[in-house]
Amino acid sequence: MPQVTMTFPEGKHKVLTLSYDDGKEADRRLVSIMNRYGIKGSFHLNSGLLGKEDRISRDEVARLYKGHEISAHTVTHPTIARSPKEQLIEEVIEDRKNLESISGTTVRGMSYPNGSYNREIKTMLPVLGIQYARTVHSTGNFHIPDDFLEWNPTCHHNENVLQLAEEFKNLYKQQYLYMMYVWGHSYEFDNDNNWEIIEQFCESIGNRDDIWYATNIEIIDYIEAFQRLQFAAGSEFVYNPSVQAVWLHVDGLTIKVPGGKKVDLST
Repeated sequence: MPQVTMTFPEGKHKVLTLSYDDGKEADRRLVSIMNRYGIKGSFHLNSGLLGKEDRISRDEVARLYKGHEISAHTVTHPTIARSPKEQLIEEVIEDRKNLESISGTTVRGMSYPNGSYNREIKTMLPVLGIQYARTVHSTGNFHIPDDFLEWNPTCHHNENVLQLAEEFKNLYKQQYLYMMYVWGHSYEFDNDNNWEIIEQFCESIGNRDDIWYATNIEIIDYIEAFQRLQFAAGSEFVYNPSVQAVWLHVDGLTIKVPGGKKVDLST
């Protein structure tokens, strides 16, 4: 039986994703820096607050975040673990509807406003069309979570991010998959006068051949595509029922399994 393991696209073993909340005007500068270095991220927006005070306007959203993910953060940013179920449902569903109208894309992820969530909320979110939700609890590691409705990031950008980036770049063992997940609020760079941190981080870790740069939802979609693969009992072949291609390591070789195709793994 061939030894088969999942890899990220093109046989890569490392993925980097960023996640920023609230849709403040400082996102313009952050997105510009990320784009310069080929880094992708998810931007979690409160649709009911767009255009107010120092937030991105509704008309700018689709253009600014092109190439990144537009994700939910509830309509008005309440502390949802203290809210009635009826309010939670409205806050999430209406945020999805508003953001989908603006972006023309399906919104399937979110970050918890004020970092607030509980077990009941996690149970409800899939019914509301949410496939992942990010917390504010940093792990300091590069593990792939087993519960994407309680997706703990690696670090906030003020938590030793440059050292962690060096550790991430130096990871080489291909028997593992690694993910670096950085989160924050772009306005914090203005408040802390430390834009050089994200500049240095992106310059250091961007545009590398050994890292897959993905949004939060792209990671979810890829892992789910792997989980839908239909392997023969002896792993001699595999059929991919998804549209999305999936890459595998088979006895040390990288093999692409295109969407809708059956691939022989025995050679």
